[in-house]
Amino acid sequence: MQRRDLMKLAAASGGAALAGPALASCSTSAGGSSDGELLLWTHSAGNEEELAVTDHILESFNDGQDEYTVERESFPQDAYNDTVNAASLSGELPDVLTVDGPNVPNWAWAGNLQPLDLPAEVTDKFLPSTLGIFQDQLYSVGHWEAACSIFARESVLEAAGIRIPTIEDPWTREEFDEALERIAADTDYQWAIDFATADIGEWYPYAYSPFLQSFGGDLIDRSTYLTAEGALNGEAALEWGRWFQGLFTGELAGIESPVGGEDFNQGNAAMAYNGNWNALAAMELYDDMLFLPPPDFGNGPKIGGGSWQWAVTSAADPAGAGAFLEAALSDEFVAEFANTTGLIPATEAAAELTENYATGGALRMMVDYSREFALLRPETPAYTVIASVFTQYTGDIIHGGDVQEALDAAVSEIDADIESNSGYGF
Repeated sequence: MQRRDLMKLAAASGGAALAGPALASCSTSAGGSSDGELLLWTHSAGNEEELAVTDHILESFNDGQDEYTVERESFPQDAYNDTVNAASLSGELPDVLTVDGPNVPNWAWAGNLQPLDLPAEVTDKFLPSTLGIFQDQLYSVGHWEAACSIFARESVLEAAGIRIPTIEDPWTREEFDEALERIAADTDYQWAIDFATADIGEWYPYAYSPFLQSFGGDLIDRSTYLTAEGALNGEAALEWGRWFQGLFTGELAGIESPVGGEDFNQGNAAMAYNGNWNALAAMELYDDMLFLPPPDFGNGPKIGGGSWQWAVTSAADPAGAGAFLEAALSDEFVAEFANTTGLIPATEAAAELTENYATGGALRMMVDYSREFALLRPETPAYTVIASVFTQYTGDIIHGGDVQEALDAAVSEIDADIESNSGYGF
């Protein structure tokens, strides 16, 4: 099947989550050959920086041995998951592909991925949040990680008399609330903080659910992975929802703030909750940038963990795909991704090969935040539905909807999906 046909099938699929284990029977694949030819898919079409590193890895691997040859095909990120879904339905998966970390359990459960057989000395050095694990088996490894933090200017905090938090002594909920109120009262900023609410994709569960988890709630009961009841609509979750809603109804944050922290970048907001991928640009705008740890709302600071990773499809030749991944996951390539894209290197040795993430580097704290505070989104095939439902009802909360009704509705939809899929193997 040609790429244009896959794109048509992807559009026809309507963006649904990958189907269940029955698809594993459709394993006639575009990859999977034993002739030494391997096909790699990536979500990075249009991202010339990421593609340049990927091509360097392919060139190095192809030139370094004569048993295997890897070719790349890239797709736009917005259409990528749908394209993989379409390829799964048609039996046209490649050998190796990129997968967003929280989608690994769904793709593994659907029978589209095979467990990785990589040496422990290769995988043990990676940040835990860059390893895609489902039911105790490793399915993917990522070259990089991402971390959110509070973007702020030292001069603004000092002028308002606000304590600058540290990783050892982050703001408490009370301190954070007081800082926002003080900024709103004593400065001319339109907003105290920018949450980039216009970004309604994966941003909502990635960025906002860690606040819920710091309050003591969660997206699902992780003791069973069979229900969201109590975790997403219990007292802790209600407290989070009412607090979060109050930031918007109290006009401390904008209900329709632009993607990427633009309110902060343009001087409309005093602080921003943003990701390390935007940190270098912020440093170019302001010479007194601070990247502060997330507040502790009672159960420790939390940030989202797990970014794009490499995986091997179920129909691939495991020997060839494994040989490629083992070579691709060297510290040198991990560092090259970080230096080229600004993302967090996934190994400590690679971090020391970079300018910004090495010990003493301008963004070293982002490595520490990932190590200390990162919490993976629930490692269940139900996550694709959980993410969509959480985004929808968090949007309702932000726009002033009843918090209890929104969270109860979210739980009802999530539990119905889990039940209809027989617990997704749990």
